[in-house]
Amino acid sequence: MRLLVLDVDGVLTDGRLYYGARGETLKVFHVRDGVGLKRLAASGVTVAVISGRRSGMTGRRCRELGVRHVFQGVDDKLAVFHRLRNRLGLAPGACACVGDDVPDVPLMREVGLAFAVADAHPQARGAAHVVTSLPGGQGAVREVCDHLLEARERAAAAT
Repeated sequence: MRLLVLDVDGVLTDGRLYYGARGETLKVFHVRDGVGLKRLAASGVTVAVISGRRSGMTGRRCRELGVRHVFQGVDDKLAVFHRLRNRLGLAPGACACVGDDVPDVPLMREVGLAFAVADAHPQARGAAHVVTSLPGGQGAVREVCDHLLEARERAAAAT
């Protein structure tokens, strides 16, 4: 895989939205997911985020992790994915994604390897090639990263 596309709410977070006293939305990210994403990027895999919601917290977390391709407030994730993969010169089969709900399903059906988090909506689980053992926001993305890194290591050893 050359590109991993992530949803945010329900994938990088547990899907719950916390509102502060001033009306700000707070999100909780798992540190192990961040470590996994950094390791994956260091191995040469491009990481992108395509989210239906806009959040300053998401932008901040992506900057911390060095994720350069961040698309927020997206209604049509598949169209954004096509533009991104064309810009990167990648075929759909060289791409993976992680989703958790119905808006992610068209993208999940398009990529070469689709993951759903353990607590994903049944339609997302049905569209996935792999379902993680961990729920969104609780290390599921690290599980995906480890899976992809192990596959890269096996492929490199076979050549």
